[in-house]
Amino acid sequence: MKFENTSVSNFEGALRGMRNPLASWKKSDSYYGITDLDSLKDYEVAKSYLKKMEVPEDTDEYDEKQDTIAAWLRNEGLLRNFEDYEYLDCVFIGANDMDLAMRLCAAGPEHRKFLRQIQVSVDITAPLFWFKEFDTYKIGTTANSTSTMHKLSSTPIKLDCFEIGDYDPDLVIYEENDWRVCEAIDDLLVDLERLRLKYLETKDKRYWKELIRWLPEGWLQTRTVTMNYENLRSICHQREGHKLTEWHSFIAWVKTLPYAEQFIFGQPVAFN
Repeated sequence: MKFENTSVSNFEGALRGMRNPLASWKKSDSYYGITDLDSLKDYEVAKSYLKKMEVPEDTDEYDEKQDTIAAWLRNEGLLRNFEDYEYLDCVFIGANDMDLAMRLCAAGPEHRKFLRQIQVSVDITAPLFWFKEFDTYKIGTTANSTSTMHKLSSTPIKLDCFEIGDYDPDLVIYEENDWRVCEAIDDLLVDLERLRLKYLETKDKRYWKELIRWLPEGWLQTRTVTMNYENLRSICHQREGHKLTEWHSFIAWVKTLPYAEQFIFGQPVAFN
């Protein structure tokens, strides 16, 4: 299971809207900027934030907060993964905004509407049996998938086309002759590949239909998925402790998102 091209957006709009009910925009103390892996750039962002908050320079408080913000931006405050990007959007949520956000999160979904406005996009490669469960969450989520119908016959069918993260090839099926899972899977893959090749040779759709019919649900598919923080909060709450290991991988990925510990998992903020 893989998570690639993760991007998070609209923190600024979500937190601004969070203050609309009481028209308390002047109390906002967050900063939105651009950073990179160069620590000097991180410190520039920190300096801009501290200037906005009118923290006096040449003081111990200034130096301490500058170090804290710069380190946090490098580790947690990025709104896109460092994969193919040199400069990235980042956000530092100040103490005032964080206090209000955490109180709204605790008050229930009707009060934490701002979470629905924090958007997440990611490419997920996972087995069909996991996507079947993920499809339970249709409200507020959208996905475009690679096509099994159009592309299944285009590449050889091998073991690495399937989810094998916790695959146990030595699991015994028939104890009387020590018949193991790997032997049954090898036979199945051979038959599926024969169907694929026969379809390519003849273009007879009957072979394609049988290939689709008997394809195991461990087949890996990639989907570009968009969600929001409220979706993720609900999913993680409902799937925590699930017996499918893929859900644990999903939750581990969610924990890498900016401010996930606070907004999705309800953990106290630790950097202000």
